[in-house]
Amino acid sequence: MFIFVQDILESMGQFVDGLKFSGGSHSLMPNTFIKEITDLAHRHNVYVSTGDWAEHLLRKGPVAFKQYVEECKSLGFDTIELNAASLNIPEESLLRFVRLIKSGGLRAKPHFSVRFEESNIPSAGNRAFGAYVAPIKRSYEIVEDVDLLIRMAERCLEAGADIIMIDADDVCKYPQALRADLIAKIIGRLGLEKTMFETFSSKTTEWFVKRYGPKVNLFIDHSEVMNLECLRGGNLGRDHASVLNSAYYLIR
Repeated sequence: MFIFVQDILESMGQFVDGLKFSGGSHSLMPNTFIKEITDLAHRHNVYVSTGDWAEHLLRKGPVAFKQYVEECKSLGFDTIELNAASLNIPEESLLRFVRLIKSGGLRAKPHFSVRFEESNIPSAGNRAFGAYVAPIKRSYEIVEDVDLLIRMAERCLEAGADIIMIDADDVCKYPQALRADLIAKIIGRLGLEKTMFETFSSKTTEWFVKRYGPKVNLFIDHSEVMNLECLRGGNLGRDHASVLNSAYYLIR
């Protein structure tokens, strides 16, 4: 894996913004190896992010999460991702996690989906995210609520979160099912700089760049890096600087 990442960064590092250990994969690797990868990324001015993993710490309590932040920092991680759907915790707990990450000197990246369990959505007349809602029986029915996603994201940004990751499922995963209305509403409220969208195909990536310009934040597979740079209008080749002066890529 080290050689693989090294090849990518040496050949395309100028077009890569960040590297993510997806799905908690770092938990299966020796600390010494993780540190080698993070050091390699930093030598190429690439930041390193965790993937889904924080939810596994819930049973150990808040102290375990603080230790997790400290461990991530010691291993060279720059950003900790918080998948709100997987965590499934109250608002104040999520905001507290964001503040813990920031107080630990790392970047916080909450990850939201546009779909929620119906029993987690405040009833009409009590729509303010974070307001007290009397407990009700869980329904486990999944419904779409982009307004709730936006309100949750806004609270996280107010708490210090650096950027909001938007789950691709049912929003922008497949080009034939792109939800332009939801994407426009999210960007309109949160801003282009504070949002990042997952894309799983070149057609979806092309749609975002054509619709929102070269500085749109996209989470892509490493195999799409050069294609995306072409779309953004950058110069190619190791000895050429991007015309954007900064790359906006994430690889996984």
